[in-house]
Amino acid sequence: MSINWFGANTLLKKEITRFLKVYHQTLLSPVVNIMLFLAVFSLSVGQHLEYIEDVEFSIFVSCGLIMMAAMQNSFANSSSSLVMGKVMGSYIDYVIPPLEAFELLFAFIIGAVIRGILVSIISFATISIFIKIEINNFYLAIFYIIISCTFLACLGVLCGIISNTFDQMSAVTSYIVTPLTFLSGTFYSTNSLPEFWRDLSHYNPFFYMIDGFRYSLTNHNDASISNGIIYILLIDIAIIFYLFIILKRGYNTQN
Repeated sequence: MSINWFGANTLLKKEITRFLKVYHQTLLSPVVNIMLFLAVFSLSVGQHLEYIEDVEFSIFVSCGLIMMAAMQNSFANSSSSLVMGKVMGSYIDYVIPPLEAFELLFAFIIGAVIRGILVSIISFATISIFIKIEINNFYLAIFYIIISCTFLACLGVLCGIISNTFDQMSAVTSYIVTPLTFLSGTFYSTNSLPEFWRDLSHYNPFFYMIDGFRYSLTNHNDASISNGIIYILLIDIAIIFYLFIILKRGYNTQN
């Protein structure tokens, strides 16, 4: 299979330029949001709950917030790109050029992952001004950021393919992405849940992403790290393969 690297890199450059031009909205606004979350939880709960299983409450929540911001923005980047193209009539620019499914996936996924990484770096730097967070395993932290943002980027591409309006995209965000994020142990340890709900939460891929990232910073985890990595990698491979198939078949490209 011949790969059009020039076209793929051009589209990737366009994706990166698109979110950098509105950095207040795409990079800084998410940081403001998680800082507000952190302030509210620290003031309301942190006064009464200093530690969660030997991890300072503020650090425990900060780790979850950093990963949450990275994942949500990876999803937003790839999904908004495709839906905006359909709404504004520029979606044809992805169909007519000599870009195959691989080139499209490459540009959309890498662009979204880069945005997620930048948001996580800015979030970590900002939180570190107020809270001292030590990194237990730097390479594992980067690994989790990449594989987690890859999954959300793929989910965003899928959302962009099946959605024809911003309302439909918003529905996926509101009914799937946000609930799975908030119910993944971002603000609490799943070990504190009743057995049924704890076991149920361990089927949530977002849980393993946040739990693994938290482990890379604090050395605390609620579930098996090796099982979590395998689980995330498998769903990453599965969704990438599925996206490749439906893009190859031109699913919902009539717009």
